[in-house]
Amino acid sequence: MTALDLSSPVAVVGTGTMGQGIAQVALVAGHPVRLYDAVPGRAGQAAAAIGARLDRLVEKDRLTAAGRDAARARLRPADSLTGLADCALVVEAVLERLDVKRELFTELEGIVADDCLLATNTSSLSVTAIGGALRNPGRFVGLHFFNPAPLLPLVEVVSGFATDVTSATRAYETARAWGKTPVACADTPGFIVNRIARPFYAEAFAVLESQAADPATIDAVLRECGGFRMGAFELTDLIGQDVNESVTHSVWQSFFQDVRFTPSLAQRRLVESGRLGRKSGHGWYDYGDGAERPEPHTAEKEQPPAYVVVEGDLGPASEVIALIREAGIAVREEDEDHGTRLVLPSGGQLVLADGQTSVEFRDVVYFDLALDYRRATRIALSASQDTAPQTLAEAIGLFQALGKDVSVIGDVPGMIVARTVARIVDLAHDAVAKGVATEEDIDTAMRLGVNYPLGPFEWSRRLGRSWAYDLLDDLHLRDPSGRYAPSLALYRHAYAGEKREGAS
Repeated sequence: MTALDLSSPVAVVGTGTMGQGIAQVALVAGHPVRLYDAVPGRAGQAAAAIGARLDRLVEKDRLTAAGRDAARARLRPADSLTGLADCALVVEAVLERLDVKRELFTELEGIVADDCLLATNTSSLSVTAIGGALRNPGRFVGLHFFNPAPLLPLVEVVSGFATDVTSATRAYETARAWGKTPVACADTPGFIVNRIARPFYAEAFAVLESQAADPATIDAVLRECGGFRMGAFELTDLIGQDVNESVTHSVWQSFFQDVRFTPSLAQRRLVESGRLGRKSGHGWYDYGDGAERPEPHTAEKEQPPAYVVVEGDLGPASEVIALIREAGIAVREEDEDHGTRLVLPSGGQLVLADGQTSVEFRDVVYFDLALDYRRATRIALSASQDTAPQTLAEAIGLFQALGKDVSVIGDVPGMIVARTVARIVDLAHDAVAKGVATEEDIDTAMRLGVNYPLGPFEWSRRLGRSWAYDLLDDLHLRDPSGRYAPSLALYRHAYAGEKREGAS
C-alpha cells in the first residue's frame, strides 16, 4: 500500500493551531487541502493565517514564490462537511472530547467515499473508542502530529483495535511522503511518547515533593548532567501545567489508576492556583516583567582530595576514573568483589546512585548518573545527616576539580537522573513486550518527539542489561507502593543477560 497520490484532496477538520499546522504540512507536500471548522468564518481565517506563514517561508528561502502561489491555489475553506466529499483523507483536530469526535466521524462517514481514510490527531483519547461508532472502523487510524506540526518531524501512526493493516500502512506512507518521520504504534494510553515520557515529569516532581531539591536545581541537573534539552519544571511551564497534568491524568485513568502513572499533587495545586506556566505568566517559575530566574543550588568551592581509591568497576561511571587522573589526582585501584565505589582519604565512600540511600550506610555520598561525564557541567551529590562533613567536602572538591558545578541535594534514593532514566527504560521495555511498538520506533519517537538525548533502548545498551532493573528493585524495596516495581519485561531482559554472561 503506497502513500496517497498528490492529486488526492486532504481535509482538515478543526482549524486551531494544530489543525492549521497539519493543513500546512499537507499543502506544502503538494495536496489540494480543504479546511472546515464548525464555527462560521474560522476556516477562512485559518486559510489566511496559513497563507501568511507561506509568505514567511518564502522570506526565509524555504519555499519559492511560485510554490507559495501554487499552494495557495490548492487551499480552500469549506462551508460545510459536505464540501469534503471528494477527499481521500480527512484528519480531525477538534476538541479532545470523545463524544464530539465520535459524532464528527459518524457524520463524515455518510459524506465521504468508502475508500476515504479517516484519521484523528488525538493525543490522549482511545483511537479504538473514537472509531468504534463507525460502520467501517477498519479505515480509521490515529495520526498524532506534534506541535508545531510543520516543524516537528515525528508522527505517531496509531492502529486501533479494528484498524485494517492497509489503512495503517497508507497513513504511515503518506506521513513519510509529507517529509515526516512516522512510527507505528498500537492503541495504548499515551501511545508511545506520552506513555514513556511520564517518569521524566513524575520523578522530578517526586524529588521536589520530598523536599530534596528546588525546581531550579532539579532542572539544572537534568540538563547539565542528564543531557536533556530542558528540565521538567521549565518544560511543563512551556507546555502548560494544565495541559501536561491533563495528559498525565488521562494516562493514569486509562491504565486503571496504575500507580506508575500517578499524577503529582504539587502540580495539581499549581493548576488549581491558576499558575499554568508561561501562558499565565507564572508556573513553577515567575515570568512577570522584571522577574529573576532562580539559580540552582551550587556548592561553594572545596579542596579536592589528594587521592582516591577505586574499588571494583564503576560501570556506567567508569569514565570518571580517567577524568580524575587527567585532573592530576592520584588513583589507587583495588579489585574488590563486594562493591563499586570510590574511597576518599577521609575513609568515606563515593557511590554511583543505585536506588539505596546514604542514611543506610556509614559515611556514603551518592553521585548521580550523567549522560556523558566528560561533557557534563554539573553533578548532583546526596548525603544524609550522618555523613561526615569532611567526606562531603572531599566529594564536592573532587568533582569541582573535574570542572563540574556541584549541586548537593537531599538523601533521595536513585537521585534525579538515574531514577528518571531507569523508569523510562522500564516503561520502554514493558511497551515492547506488550506489542505497543518496536524498540527502533520507541527510540525514534523519544528522540524526535521530546528531544531526549538517547532513546530508551540506546540508554539501556549503554548502561548494561541489569542496571535499570537493579536500581528499580532497590527503589521498590524502599518504596513498596508499586511505583518503582520493575516490569516483568525488564526482569526478563536483565535475567537473560545474566544467563548469557554466566554461560560464557
